[in-house]
Amino acid sequence: MRITRAPIDGVHVIDIEPREDARGLFARTVCREEFARHGLNADFVQQSVSWNPRKGTLRGLHYQASPHGEDKLVRVTRGAVFDVAVDIRPGSPTRGRWFGVELSAENRRQLYIPKGFAHGFQTLLPDTEILYEMTAPFHAGSATGIRWDDPALAIGWPEAERIMSDRDLALPRFQPN
Repeated sequence: MRITRAPIDGVHVIDIEPREDARGLFARTVCREEFARHGLNADFVQQSVSWNPRKGTLRGLHYQASPHGEDKLVRVTRGAVFDVAVDIRPGSPTRGRWFGVELSAENRRQLYIPKGFAHGFQTLLPDTEILYEMTAPFHAGSATGIRWDDPALAIGWPEAERIMSDRDLALPRFQPN
Protein backbone atom coordinates (compact mmCIF):
# COMPACT_ATOMS: atom_id res chain seq x y z
CA MET A 1 0.00 0.00 0.00
CA ARG A 2 1.05 3.57 -0.62
CA ILE A 3 0.47 6.00 2.24
CA THR A 4 0.56 9.67 1.26
CA ARG A 5 0.38 12.64 3.64
CA ALA A 6 -2.43 15.08 2.89
CA PRO A 7 -1.76 18.85 3.06
CA ILE A 8 -3.07 18.84 6.65
CA ASP A 9 -0.79 17.14 9.20
CA GLY A 10 -2.17 13.81 10.41
CA VAL A 11 -4.51 13.09 7.49
CA HIS A 12 -3.31 10.44 5.02
CA VAL A 13 -4.56 9.01 1.74
CA ILE A 14 -3.98 5.28 1.44
CA ASP A 15 -3.89 3.61 -1.96
CA ILE A 16 -3.80 -0.16 -2.07
CA GLU A 17 -1.41 -1.98 -4.37
CA PRO A 18 -3.47 -4.82 -5.79
CA ARG A 19 -1.91 -8.04 -7.01
CA GLU A 20 -4.02 -9.19 -9.94
CA ASP A 21 -4.29 -12.49 -11.77
CA ALA A 22 -6.96 -14.52 -13.54
CA ARG A 23 -8.90 -14.90 -10.27
CA GLY A 24 -9.18 -11.15 -9.60
CA LEU A 25 -7.12 -9.19 -7.12
CA PHE A 26 -5.75 -9.27 -3.60
CA ALA A 27 -4.46 -6.31 -1.59
CA ARG A 28 -3.78 -5.30 1.99
CA THR A 29 -5.93 -2.43 3.27
CA VAL A 30 -4.36 -2.24 6.75
CA CYS A 31 -0.92 -3.26 7.98
CA ARG A 32 -0.03 -2.38 11.56
CA GLU A 33 3.72 -2.20 10.82
CA GLU A 34 3.28 -0.04 7.71
CA PHE A 35 0.84 2.26 9.52
CA ALA A 36 3.27 2.59 12.45
CA ARG A 37 6.09 3.65 10.08
CA HIS A 38 3.86 6.58 9.09
CA GLY A 39 2.78 7.37 12.67
CA LEU A 40 -0.73 5.98 12.15
CA ASN A 41 -2.73 4.00 14.69
CA ALA A 42 -4.00 0.67 13.34
CA ASP A 43 -5.57 -0.54 16.60
CA PHE A 44 -9.13 -0.55 15.27
CA VAL A 45 -11.71 -1.68 17.81
CA GLN A 46 -14.94 -0.98 15.94
CA GLN A 47 -16.26 -1.07 12.38
CA SER A 48 -19.39 0.57 11.05
CA VAL A 49 -21.07 0.75 7.69
CA SER A 50 -23.18 3.51 6.14
CA TRP A 51 -25.44 2.67 3.20
CA ASN A 52 -26.91 5.58 1.25
CA PRO A 53 -29.49 4.85 -1.46
CA ARG A 54 -29.47 8.33 -3.01
CA LYS A 55 -26.84 10.49 -4.69
CA GLY A 56 -26.35 13.77 -2.81
CA THR A 57 -26.65 12.30 0.69
CA LEU A 58 -24.47 14.37 2.99
CA ARG A 59 -23.50 13.13 6.46
CA GLY A 60 -21.43 15.24 8.82
CA LEU A 61 -19.38 16.94 9.86
CA HIS A 62 -19.08 14.56 12.83
CA TYR A 63 -16.54 13.81 15.54
CA GLN A 64 -16.30 12.40 19.05
CA ALA A 65 -15.25 14.94 21.66
CA SER A 66 -12.35 14.28 24.01
CA PRO A 67 -11.68 12.05 25.89
CA HIS A 68 -13.46 9.73 23.42
CA GLY A 69 -11.72 10.92 20.25
CA GLU A 70 -11.07 8.35 17.58
CA ASP A 71 -8.77 7.80 14.64
CA LYS A 72 -10.82 6.72 11.65
CA LEU A 73 -10.08 4.83 8.43
CA VAL A 74 -12.74 5.32 5.75
CA ARG A 75 -13.24 3.46 2.49
CA VAL A 76 -16.05 3.00 0.01
CA THR A 77 -17.15 -0.56 -0.75
CA ARG A 78 -19.84 0.40 -3.30
CA GLY A 79 -20.39 3.68 -5.15
CA ALA A 80 -18.44 6.90 -4.55
CA VAL A 81 -18.21 9.83 -2.12
CA PHE A 82 -16.50 13.18 -1.72
CA ASP A 83 -14.91 12.64 1.71
CA VAL A 84 -13.84 15.57 3.92
CA ALA A 85 -11.67 15.94 7.03
CA VAL A 86 -11.62 19.28 8.91
CA ASP A 87 -8.87 20.14 11.40
CA ILE A 88 -10.52 21.23 14.66
CA ARG A 89 -7.48 20.67 16.92
CA PRO A 90 -6.94 23.55 19.38
CA GLY A 91 -3.65 25.31 18.67
CA SER A 92 -3.10 23.56 15.34
CA PRO A 93 -1.56 25.78 12.64
CA THR A 94 -4.08 24.27 10.19
CA ARG A 95 -7.13 24.60 12.47
CA GLY A 96 -10.19 25.31 10.33
CA ARG A 97 -8.63 23.93 7.15
CA TRP A 98 -10.21 21.04 5.30
CA PHE A 99 -9.05 18.32 2.94
CA GLY A 100 -11.35 16.51 0.54
CA VAL A 101 -10.82 13.51 -1.71
CA GLU A 102 -12.96 11.21 -3.82
CA LEU A 103 -13.21 7.71 -2.43
CA SER A 104 -14.86 5.06 -4.58
CA ALA A 105 -15.24 1.33 -4.93
CA GLU A 106 -13.44 1.74 -8.24
CA ASN A 107 -10.34 3.60 -6.97
CA ARG A 108 -10.25 1.61 -3.67
CA ARG A 109 -8.67 4.64 -1.98
CA GLN A 110 -8.91 5.08 1.81
CA LEU A 111 -8.72 8.16 4.00
CA TYR A 112 -7.09 8.08 7.44
CA ILE A 113 -8.50 10.77 9.74
CA PRO A 114 -6.88 11.24 13.17
CA LYS A 115 -8.39 12.43 16.42
CA GLY A 116 -9.12 16.14 16.42
CA PHE A 117 -10.77 16.19 13.00
CA ALA A 118 -14.40 16.43 12.01
CA HIS A 119 -15.45 14.11 9.19
CA GLY A 120 -18.18 14.17 6.60
CA PHE A 121 -19.01 12.90 3.15
CA GLN A 122 -21.39 13.47 0.28
CA THR A 123 -22.41 10.60 -1.98
CA LEU A 124 -21.59 11.01 -5.66
CA LEU A 125 -23.54 7.96 -6.81
CA PRO A 126 -26.72 6.23 -5.68
CA ASP A 127 -26.45 2.99 -3.69
CA THR A 128 -23.18 3.99 -1.99
CA GLU A 129 -21.78 2.11 0.98
CA ILE A 130 -18.97 3.34 3.25
CA LEU A 131 -16.98 1.23 5.72
CA TYR A 132 -15.45 2.94 8.77
CA GLU A 133 -12.85 1.49 11.12
CA MET A 134 -12.38 3.35 14.42
CA THR A 135 -9.76 3.16 17.18
CA ALA A 136 -12.29 3.93 19.94
CA PRO A 137 -15.79 2.63 20.56
CA PHE A 138 -18.71 4.94 19.83
CA HIS A 139 -19.66 7.03 22.88
CA ALA A 140 -23.09 8.63 22.40
CA GLY A 141 -22.45 11.41 24.93
CA SER A 142 -19.36 12.54 23.02
CA ALA A 143 -20.89 12.43 19.53
CA THR A 144 -21.05 15.95 18.13
CA GLY A 145 -20.22 17.92 15.03
CA ILE A 146 -20.13 21.20 13.12
CA ARG A 147 -22.17 22.54 10.22
CA TRP A 148 -21.33 21.21 6.79
CA ASP A 149 -21.89 24.63 5.16
CA ASP A 150 -20.13 26.90 7.65
CA PRO A 151 -18.75 29.87 5.67
CA ALA A 152 -15.67 29.96 7.95
CA LEU A 153 -14.70 26.55 6.52
CA ALA A 154 -15.81 27.18 2.91
CA ILE A 155 -15.78 23.49 2.00
CA GLY A 156 -16.03 22.93 -1.74
CA TRP A 157 -18.83 20.35 -1.69
CA PRO A 158 -19.95 19.09 -5.12
CA GLU A 159 -23.20 20.60 -6.38
CA ALA A 160 -26.12 18.30 -5.64
CA GLU A 161 -29.66 18.10 -4.40
CA ARG A 162 -28.65 17.22 -0.84
CA ILE A 163 -30.32 14.75 1.48
CA MET A 164 -29.48 15.44 5.14
CA SER A 165 -30.72 14.58 8.60
CA ASP A 166 -32.38 17.17 10.81
CA ARG A 167 -29.61 16.51 13.37
CA ASP A 168 -26.87 17.44 10.90
CA LEU A 169 -28.76 20.55 9.76
CA ALA A 170 -28.90 21.71 13.40
CA LEU A 171 -25.18 21.29 14.18
CA PRO A 172 -23.40 24.43 15.45
CA ARG A 173 -20.97 26.54 13.49
CA PHE A 174 -17.21 26.07 13.76
CA GLN A 175 -15.48 28.08 16.49
CA PRO A 176 -12.15 29.15 14.93
CA ASN A 177 -10.47 30.17 18.23
